[in-house]
Amino acid sequence: MTVTAPIALTDRVEAAVRARSEQLLRVSHAVHADPETAFEEHHAAELLASEAERAGFAVERGAYGLPTAFEAVAGTGPFRVVVCAEYDALPGIGHACGHNVIATAGLGAALALAEVADEAGLTVVLLGTPAEEHGGGKAILLERGAWEGATISLMAHGTAAAEDVACSLVGTQAVDRFDVTFTGRVAHAAAAPHEAVNAADAATLALSAIGLLRQQLVDGIRVAAFVEHGGDATNIVPGMTRVRAEVRAHELDVMLDAKRRVLACFEGAAIATGCTWESERAEPRYDELRQDPTLAALWDDALRALGRTVAGGGERVGGSTDMGNVSQVVPSIHPMIALLGAVGVAHTPAFAADAGGPAGDVAALDAAIGLARTVVAAATGPAAEAFLQAARTRTPGATTHARGDA
Repeated sequence: MTVTAPIALTDRVEAAVRARSEQLLRVSHAVHADPETAFEEHHAAELLASEAERAGFAVERGAYGLPTAFEAVAGTGPFRVVVCAEYDALPGIGHACGHNVIATAGLGAALALAEVADEAGLTVVLLGTPAEEHGGGKAILLERGAWEGATISLMAHGTAAAEDVACSLVGTQAVDRFDVTFTGRVAHAAAAPHEAVNAADAATLALSAIGLLRQQLVDGIRVAAFVEHGGDATNIVPGMTRVRAEVRAHELDVMLDAKRRVLACFEGAAIATGCTWESERAEPRYDELRQDPTLAALWDDALRALGRTVAGGGERVGGSTDMGNVSQVVPSIHPMIALLGAVGVAHTPAFAADAGGPAGDVAALDAAIGLARTVVAAATGPAAEAFLQAARTRTPGATTHARGDA
């Protein structure tokens, strides 16, 4: 009699993704073909939610009060994994950050994990997270309790590269985006300019001061700004201008200090011109990314099992993501997966084309397998109890706590 050895759960989730490859790539291509920007992702959210529902997930559309968010749940095990699916596009250039790849990878991983949920002790949550590029969908969902009770959380992001980089070396910056409004006094630009308090002058001085400040900022800090509203007509001295700015740094405390110095530039410009000024946050702050070392190592192993090359080397830090907020309170990873053969770089039309082509297809399926294998290894391996214990001892409401300033 021949005894057949049981198939490892990691192999089963890989097989489950591959069995759905045509279905998953149809989803990826459909999301890619209909790019929707922040909080407008109605087609993508419904498409993904419907796929999960057909697979037996219990789905809540408009989850946590966000119309283009959804939460799909399968399984009842103690190890609760939240798999994130992003699907917002960039204005004007579509899926030039490859969020169709992210969404497909998350969907594929969740569908595969649901098939082994009972044996692996999983509750699988596929969380549709809108507005990553701008708007902070995950930050809002976090504050509203979407990660309460989560054991781990993860997602994977595409990038243009010849090989994958170790997950632990992938980092992102904290970023704060805010609007500054200068208020002066309107007057006729020819007949009575001396009666005006020129708010456009204040904006000009502020941007000049920021330009000079950059020389005194440590490496890694990034400051960007533009005049969102600068006036209404050439013969009217502007009585109001609005500048949108952002400050980024690798660490929250460094970013907050740099923001303080940038705000001083706006204050000085207001004093010099006689304007009043006020600042308000334009969208939720994104915290820096914290990769969980155990999950990061399991992800790297999962990619190697697929025959992919995982390189070490120097730390690669760039951009910002609201997954950073999640990673500060729940063990998480946000690795990059290479779109092998891609010719474009992120946030360009060329990368958008790659994300919807063969390179994006391979990356989406490999990322889905990588995420699923990582979860199974975490939930059934030697680190499982430590993850569960950390989740049990987390203070209720801790996942809604904001760091730093309001």
